[in-house]
Amino acid sequence: MNKAITDGILFTPSSFSAGLSQWSSGDGVPGSDSYQNAANAAFVPADQDFSGCLELQKTQSLQKLRFKGQTPILPGCYLRVTARIKAISGALPSVRIAGFAAGPGGAALPGVVTTGASVALTSYGQVVEVSAIVGTGARAGVTMAWGLDAIYGHFGLDLTGPNGGTVRIDDIEIEDITGVFLRDMLGTVDVRDFGAKGDGVANDAAAFLAADAAANGRLVVVPEGTYFLDSDVTIQSHIRFEGHITMPVARVLSLAQDYHLAAYIDAFGDEVLAFKKAWQCLINASDHESLDLCGRRIDVKAPIDMAAAVPNRTEYAQRRVIRNGQFFVGNSSDWDDTVVTSQASYAVNQPLKLTGVVNVANVPVGALITGVGVGREVYVRSKNVATQEIELLQPLYDAAGAQVYTFRRFKYVLDFSGFAKISKIIIADVEFNCSGRASCLLMAPAGLIFQVRDCVFNDPKDRAITSHGEGCQGMLIDRNQFLSAEVNMAAQDRKSIAFNTNGNDVKIRDNRITQHRHFAVIAGTSNLFAGNHWYQGDATGQGVRLAGLVMTQSNCRNSIVGNYIDNCFLEWTNEHDPAPDFSSEYSFAGLTVSQNVFQCGHTVPWFTFIVLKPYGPGHFIQGLCVTGNTFRTIGNAIDRVESVDTSLADLDWTRCRNVWIKGNSFNGVSSMIENPRALPLIVNTAASTWTLDTSGLLPFGGRVRNVEAVVPRGPLRTGANAVVWAHPYVETERGTGGRSVELVWPQALKGTASVTVRIDN
Repeated sequence: MNKAITDGILFTPSSFSAGLSQWSSGDGVPGSDSYQNAANAAFVPADQDFSGCLELQKTQSLQKLRFKGQTPILPGCYLRVTARIKAISGALPSVRIAGFAAGPGGAALPGVVTTGASVALTSYGQVVEVSAIVGTGARAGVTMAWGLDAIYGHFGLDLTGPNGGTVRIDDIEIEDITGVFLRDMLGTVDVRDFGAKGDGVANDAAAFLAADAAANGRLVVVPEGTYFLDSDVTIQSHIRFEGHITMPVARVLSLAQDYHLAAYIDAFGDEVLAFKKAWQCLINASDHESLDLCGRRIDVKAPIDMAAAVPNRTEYAQRRVIRNGQFFVGNSSDWDDTVVTSQASYAVNQPLKLTGVVNVANVPVGALITGVGVGREVYVRSKNVATQEIELLQPLYDAAGAQVYTFRRFKYVLDFSGFAKISKIIIADVEFNCSGRASCLLMAPAGLIFQVRDCVFNDPKDRAITSHGEGCQGMLIDRNQFLSAEVNMAAQDRKSIAFNTNGNDVKIRDNRITQHRHFAVIAGTSNLFAGNHWYQGDATGQGVRLAGLVMTQSNCRNSIVGNYIDNCFLEWTNEHDPAPDFSSEYSFAGLTVSQNVFQCGHTVPWFTFIVLKPYGPGHFIQGLCVTGNTFRTIGNAIDRVESVDTSLADLDWTRCRNVWIKGNSFNGVSSMIENPRALPLIVNTAASTWTLDTSGLLPFGGRVRNVEAVVPRGPLRTGANAVVWAHPYVETERGTGGRSVELVWPQALKGTASVTVRIDN
């Protein structure tokens, strides 16, 4: 680049032969004295070394020579000012290139260097050349870096040292030498040319913006150095970082053309900081819908506070994606659980509150709560230090009064809990390698449609995904792998859980989950589980098996369809009910279990695949559909596939209704179940009352509440073997536990009948 050639700009001053009126003894500004008719200055037309030149006697301690013409200072343009001089007589002075830096309005620009290096004249007649380079940027070799505020300069030289000497000065030359700096940077713009210091102290934001504005399709280059940006900076051009950036947490760097993690790592030099700043930009800029991690591995040694990285926002509701990368958890004490024990009181009439919490300030939000009468996956949603209260995620089922609770705060790679509400965030194609040291995702306390898809959760210490509020409302969890760090442990010794949810309308599809304590604990309703495979076996012979999917709402309205449920069971409870005894609310209802493969191997005979566990008496089944499933065992048979855990309470079998269990297949199961179920009744001795005992033959061992049909199989005969035509009436809920039905005939008869019975209405 040479502005004299490309733009026709004349930088070199007028020659002395054109007259000395254009040469000032001051700064060269309008009105300054010239050397025209000065007693100490004259033009010499024929010098043996210089041809025409200026002869000047030094009469002042600082003898100035400045061209009155305005030499323009252009961003990215570098000028070399050169003077040739020799001493003629008298005292020998020193000489240096000098100039006047003019800013806006022609005023002197403060704080800039206006002189070059000083050279002493040591002999008479010896030609000495002095030069200096001036430009906007502080680049290597630039003597006078004037920054972007410089508009023009008045250039010449200074004579310093003793007075009385006479010198001759050749015509001063000013040439564009920008090409010296840009010889290998064609098509680029250097931020230093626009005033960037790169010292880590000066605010270089304006220089970056100016360079970007001037780029016009060229690449913006950030050379080595540390560049402090103390304002929001948006770069619209492509940019390359050789140096690094520092910014206050609240300042946003937006790279419009190069928005991806690799560019931010180049910019900030630290992977975690780069991710935080890129995430900050994603939430604050409308130009990008996704952050591409570029397949990079990010080594993390402490939880990443996603809200702290975006201090200007507490809520966000636009679709944004974090995709295509890996987080690798390094060894650090920052992953250690924070554990607090504290006494608090609970009252059923305030089901989501603990009061009188001792040392409540020490209890972390998002901590798991354990104690007597506390169900699974109950977390601290918020706290009020002033009132010593804690807001609970879920009610406690049997904790009235005061007791000591344990609050355990897991540490998560990505922690969104600092947001008040965040919606429509997608984590896609991301691998979390936790090495058994950390958990993965902690969600915001509120929000909609958070999505996790095509991710791998390797070896989480405690949880893969935790919701300590209702940020999981409408959540989508699709095509992920949840791989436990506890594969070599007995099932009952495991403690990790893949995820929990509390909101409604969650969709869990096509995931693979291995050997956690539980696959999921679901507190919300109207959820869909489809196409998943969760496996929770171990190498223990006749081993204990735990719940894979735990549903904690009695009226759950969940659909479990087309899954592979392997060495674990479905557990349906009401453990998040503050008054778990039935009292006019909806009871156990709304569960559909269809087209699933249930399998277990080498477990205890009393293992069952579907378990109902009421936490208080009086509850009943009022809506259950189990159809088209395959139940299979390996190694040994099990007694049955369904049961009621009566350790706390039993169901009220006199109120059961709307139960449909049909079309299932059973392999290695001693008792197969249906409802309604057709059972044979054979009576060989004539009697007027036939009794059918259904104990163990109906789902959950329930009562016979209804008879749909009685169909004789063959003739009905009297005791004398005479064939008769007759029809009975039925008496249901007879015998022990109401598990028998009686057929009452008009006379004593014998024969065979098929009786279709139901446990419901």
